[in-house]
Amino acid sequence: MTYTALRSDGIALRGFTGATGVAFTVLQVIEVPLYFVHDGAPPDSNVLTRILLSLVVLVLFLGFVAGVRELVRRADPACGWVADLAHGAALAYIAVTFVAHSLQAGEVIAAEEPVDPTITAEGSYLLYGSIGRILTAVFLVAAGYAAVRCGLLGRWAARSAYAIALINLAFVPSLYFGNDTGQFFSSNGWGTTATIASLYAYWVLAVGIALLRRPNARHYAGRPGVTSEIRR
Repeated sequence: MTYTALRSDGIALRGFTGATGVAFTVLQVIEVPLYFVHDGAPPDSNVLTRILLSLVVLVLFLGFVAGVRELVRRADPACGWVADLAHGAALAYIAVTFVAHSLQAGEVIAAEEPVDPTITAEGSYLLYGSIGRILTAVFLVAAGYAAVRCGLLGRWAARSAYAIALINLAFVPSLYFGNDTGQFFSSNGWGTTATIASLYAYWVLAVGIALLRRPNARHYAGRPGVTSEIRR
């Protein structure tokens, strides 16, 4: 394959990754408020709609992390193992979130009266909470480090990723603080499973925009001997 073809393919990959990152965050922002529009048990339509939206969100996230992994590998193969770590953590996060969604949807579908699955689906507490927070932290640290180390993005990407990762790690011990959804810091509290859980989406948005704004970057084009751009 010629250098021109490789470069064109790299630009397409960069555009795909950036677009999926932006789309992921937009839908995530639409989804999160659905958790707060009803007092008490929400109607089935609310729960199932937010879960359906989340399924699409997670597929977009899958596309984003796959794109980042490939961009990092093309920019610097030596960073491939870190990109693989980020990719693996993201896949695990997606998988456990699918399971948590299934548990909550099952509660709603099976119940004759409206129920609040954030309380009744006990098996989802840690999946949305502590497990989700630690997997998110691993993804952010690995993805931020790899993207900057290989020259794909500036240092801001790593610094912001590390900061959000630390916030997520601070909520891993929330499993000790009961299951009151009205509490900010509990195993299934609104801080642990909604507010803090959505912070990484804004990092993904920033990365997606950065990738879309730099379509002519040279370092990902795949030409032998081309080094990464100077890291800012």
